[in-house]
Amino acid sequence: MSERADQQSILDRAAAGGRITPEEALDLYRSAPLHALGAAADAVRRRRYAGIEHIATYIIERNINYTNVCVTACKFCAFYAAPKDKAKGWTRDLDDILRRCAETVELGGTQIMFQGGHHPDFGVEYYEEHFSAIKKAFPELVIHSLGASEVEHMARISGVSVEEAIGRIHAAGLDSFAGAGAELLPARPRKAIAPLKESGERWLEIMETAHGLGVESTSTMLMGTGETNAERIEHLRMIRDVQDRTGGFRAFIPYTYQPENNHLKGRTQATIFEYLRLIAIARLFLDNVAHIQGSWLTVGKEVGQLSLHYGADDLGSVMLEENVVSSAGARHRSNRMELIELIRAAGRVPAQRATTYEHLVVHDDRANDPVDDHVVSHLSSVAIEGGTAHPELKLIEAN
Repeated sequence: MSERADQQSILDRAAAGGRITPEEALDLYRSAPLHALGAAADAVRRRRYAGIEHIATYIIERNINYTNVCVTACKFCAFYAAPKDKAKGWTRDLDDILRRCAETVELGGTQIMFQGGHHPDFGVEYYEEHFSAIKKAFPELVIHSLGASEVEHMARISGVSVEEAIGRIHAAGLDSFAGAGAELLPARPRKAIAPLKESGERWLEIMETAHGLGVESTSTMLMGTGETNAERIEHLRMIRDVQDRTGGFRAFIPYTYQPENNHLKGRTQATIFEYLRLIAIARLFLDNVAHIQGSWLTVGKEVGQLSLHYGADDLGSVMLEENVVSSAGARHRSNRMELIELIRAAGRVPAQRATTYEHLVVHDDRANDPVDDHVVSHLSSVAIEGGTAHPELKLIEAN
């Protein structure tokens, strides 16, 4: 059997619901024809979502960055300030955070992404106070926030176990964890870009602990910082192994490195084709993860749209605020109506979803389409970045 025929046999098996090995995934990622890879991934998506395969989802949320002060100094990050950098570092007060939550509810948002730096003074108590205040004032908001790295940090600061830290912030109001801090899970690329963070194995251990305590999460991957193809597949393998045990990862979200204003000199972003191939391989390989999300913030709207034909079923967020990826050079912007039309132009029916992926609004009738102009102009006048007015902020997407 020729190599091409052998690859097609593997693609057919995956499309029919069979599991592929890491070695097979690496071979497909490296050399399978792009159109065949996409067709197999789309077949998996259609089979998984039979009956609603015509729908692609999005969510409306706000990423509230509570501080940029951070002790981990990741080399790819353009957002953080060292604890001693008093001129650059800032922290939002609780009143400011609650005001942003109020605006989110007013503008139709359903989810809060509460994320920031690893502040040297912020232990479990800080997050308990803030999550409980948000839930008390806005019980309708889902707090889908933080990640394993923040849990490791807060537990260390407070001198408690990871299990206790997760239990306490969950009781205070945290609903689920984001996939923050995964970056690259294999040791070599992780040490190269985030040497002060916990290991990839430890990141997964913390997520597995969270899943065991009833706190689900998403999973992510930062691609394009110098990792090999084999390391990308190993990242997927590590996630799939944990998912086999816990079932706690709701989605997988790969996104591309943004090269501005950071310390990764001489690195280049992953190409469009590498990204689309990764989306497709993720859909084929992660047979135990329900959702694959395209990240148009980092790759552009057209490529995000294409991802819907390579296995993705979700286009992430119409985000009412985001500063982290944008500070590293992400320039793509959109409002809700533009994202809806982007999904329609891909031949799919848009649907606004909840954090747990239930459909809240299905946009199958243009007569009922939302109007976002007021939303954009409203936030442009009130958004704050780093403590100062940010006149150009519009609705943007983040993972």
